Amino acid sequence: MKARVHVMLKTGVLDPQGEAIRHALGALGFAGVEGVRQGKMIELDLTETDREAAEAAVKAMCDKLLANTVIERYEIELL
Repeated sequence: MKARVHVMLKTGVLDPQGEAIRHALGALGFAGVEGVRQGKMIELDLTETDREAAEAAVKAMCDKLLANTVIERYEIELL
């Protein structure tokens, strides 16, 4: 089973990389971009076949390593 984890900064947390991207887009002529939030996507190949067990395992991975839950939020997508 595959799992995708989308990690983004929580609302209200400053995103300097997103701001740098927004500025660069403006410099390239893309004037209609008012804000950018950047994040990361992690794809996991799991041996687990039970959907609920896989989701619980990925949630534990996120809470312990993949996301800084103080400033980031995550969404799990099982494929």
